[in-house]
Parts: sequence; C-alpha cells; structure tokens
Amino acid sequence: MLSPRPCLEPWKKSGGDSEKLRNFFENCFEEIINNRINELALNPILLNSLDLTPDGPLLMLEESVTSSKAWSSEELSKQDWTIKFSEETLNEVHIMGDRLCANPLPIHLREPDEFEIPQLRRTISKAKNILDQGCGFFVLERMPMEELREKEMIGCYWVISQLIGRTVAQKWDGAMIYEVTDTGLPFSYGVRGSYTNVELVFHNDNAFGISLPEYVGLLCKNPAHEGGVSRFCSLYSIHNRMLEKYPRQLERLYQPMMFDRQKEHADGAPKTVWAPFFSWNGNQLTARVNVSLVHKGYTIAEKEMDEELKEALKTLEQIVSSSDLWIEAPLESGQMQFLNNLELVHYRSHFIDHEDPMLKRHLYRTWHRDSGSRSYDG
Repeated sequence: MLSPRPCLEPWKKSGGDSEKLRNFFENCFEEIINNRINELALNPILLNSLDLTPDGPLLMLEESVTSSKAWSSEELSKQDWTIKFSEETLNEVHIMGDRLCANPLPIHLREPDEFEIPQLRRTISKAKNILDQGCGFFVLERMPMEELREKEMIGCYWVISQLIGRTVAQKWDGAMIYEVTDTGLPFSYGVRGSYTNVELVFHNDNAFGISLPEYVGLLCKNPAHEGGVSRFCSLYSIHNRMLEKYPRQLERLYQPMMFDRQKEHADGAPKTVWAPFFSWNGNQLTARVNVSLVHKGYTIAEKEMDEELKEALKTLEQIVSSSDLWIEAPLESGQMQFLNNLELVHYRSHFIDHEDPMLKRHLYRTWHRDSGSRSYDG
C-alpha cells in the first residue's frame, strides 16, 4: 500500500465512509502507477526517451478535411501568398531604422509599441490572416537592404516579427534570433540541418521538442548561389491523401516513434523523444513531422525500427514528393517569409554557396508561440 498522499491526509481523521473513500483513491493511484510500470516494461524504449505521447487514448481523424486549408498547388496563385510593402509602409520602416540607430538598445528589448507604424501593422495583420485562415505561409517583399545597415535590418525584422506573435527561444541555451547558414559541419547529433547545406526534407520546426513554435519567420540577408529553395505543403492535404490511399500506414503514424532531440536539452537528459507523428484530440489535428530525425532517433538509441513504421515513413515521403501538393517559393535578399508551423510542413533544397564568404547564404530566423513560457521547452 502506498503511503497517504498529502491531499488525502484530512480523511485520516474522518473515519467511516471518508476512510473508505481515501482507501479507494489510494488503490486507484497505486493501480495507475503499476500500469505505468508495466507499460515501461513492455516498452523499454521509454526508459531512455522523453515520453511526449498525448494524455488519454490515441485518437485518429477518420474524415477528410474539406476546408481551404487542405489546398493543392493548382488552387493557389502567387498573389495568395505574396505581400508587398506600400510606399507609406516602407517609409515607416526607414523611420524605424533611423530610430534604432539613434537610440541603441539590445535587440531583445525592442518592441513594436516604441514606433508609430500604423501602415506596417495593417500590412502584417493582413499577412497574419493568411497564416491563420489562408494557405498558411507568405513572403513579404522586401526590406530596403541597400539603405539599411545590418544591425538596423535585423532590428526592423525583430520588431516586425513580433507583430506575428510572441518571440520564443529556439535553442536550449535561450537563443532568440537564430542564424541559418552553412557552418561546414556534418548533419549529425547536436548539429541541426539548418547549420548545413544538406537537403532538408519536409518537416515542421522543432518536431522533436516539447513545445512546437506556432509560427516560424525568416529574413533573407543573402540567398544561396544555387539551390536552397523553400517548398510548402499543407498537413491537411497530406493527411487527406494518406487517409484516402494508405489508411493502414497512416494509422502507424498515429502511434509513437523515436525522434533525435538534436542535443537541445540539459546535460544527462534523454537524447530522444517518444511521440507520434499525428495527433487528433477530437477538435484539432497536430503533427510532429521529420522523417530524418526519426531515423536518427532509432540510430542513437541503437534500436531497430519496426517494419510498419519503415513502410509508413516511406509512404509519407512518397506523398510529399508529389508536386501537386506543394508550392515552391524562392527567398531573395531582403524578403521575409513566415509560415504556420502547426498546419504546414516545409522543405529546403540542397544548396551551393558563393565562393565569396561575404555572399554566403545567410538568413535570420525567429520562432513565435503565444502559449507556455518563452524558454525553449515552453
């Protein structure tokens, strides 16, 4: 018998029916603990992985999503995801840049309320509606790079990005602005793909993390010499196609699997997480999509991936390779790109850099999440 829990202590004095009730709840609690121990015994993977499976039964969305969020490439035009700055808006950006230069502060202390930017607010409000109600991504054209110094450019981006949502840490060490560039290191445990020039297959950011960002933003300082092109695909469209053609493989993606945590955790913490690709709570579909990090997770744990999961991952890759499901959107110098990280997956092609180091592909990234704390784990 477990020792009485503090919240049950008052019942010790009551006797009678209250004492029976206390014993009943203690027995229930003990049964829950024993069931969890049995679950761990049956699933030794969980002993060395951070368990992120949703509470309650694992449900599956068994109907097609028919809203405009389940789009195909032929249903969208460039006008659906492109936002242009008006002359008035560009003037506000110039004034903002001047004020940033004339009144220095650490960039993380900068907030939109410091600036008179009514046109910019209207522009970003329209753009955010695309994230929430439209196709889920947009490209904002373009910041006057040739007229802003780099610090001013990054500062303006930081302020603008906060109009999308609250900025949060992107690494365990608390980094808020993340520089996306090829460091020359291999894509491996502790080295994110964004620090390399490798092809990054369709994924959503921080699929392996405790808390996913709701939105992801990028400012392009320099594009690659060749490649590095972005593609976007609706999670609802992927799910619809799998439900229609491959329901058995889709069902496996609702079951947990291992992800490499990319060393974004405290020393001594588990190196992998145990979580499903898709989750459905009866109202909202969510996903943790990163095929590459699932393979790496099993490699790190030295565990054999089950055949059903191998087949399901191959099926998913086959579906997202269908060009009718994705839109390609190159990112040019001075442009900003934002996406809904909970409803879209994105891709980056392999790239070749310029020989001149000053012209290397270089982007600045922000994550946005209005729930939880601003720390990496949220």
